Amino acid sequence: MVRYEGGCHCGRVRFRVSGDLRQTLECNCSMCTRKGFLHLIVPPERFQLLSGEAELTEYRFNTGVARHTFCRHCGVHPFYVPRSDPDKIDVNVRCLDGVDPATLRPQPFDGRDWEQAQRDRRW
Repeated sequence: MVRYEGGCHCGRVRFRVSGDLRQTLECNCSMCTRKGFLHLIVPPERFQLLSGEAELTEYRFNTGVARHTFCRHCGVHPFYVPRSDPDKIDVNVRCLDGVDPATLRPQPFDGRDWEQAQRDRRW
């Protein structure tokens, strides 16, 4: 387990996370492809919001389970609560300090067919 820090573009939102970047996912749903989100889903005890809680705003759609949080100043989505795992935190790997996403091999997740992908998921 490696510990990382990250945040939004303007720096108002900062967080710390422990995880394994080999578990990074890339989803093809309409939301993730538009945001360019690379997912690292971790239990809450491996995530710590360091600053900026008051700077976050939230967007929900469809089932309303996913809590898409983003900085209300710069608009960057550093993490959120995912529909797939509403008891966990999903960190945007692109928001981690010092991590080059081009060096990763994210596992595909078929968010366009979300229900089937959830049934097929083996982790």
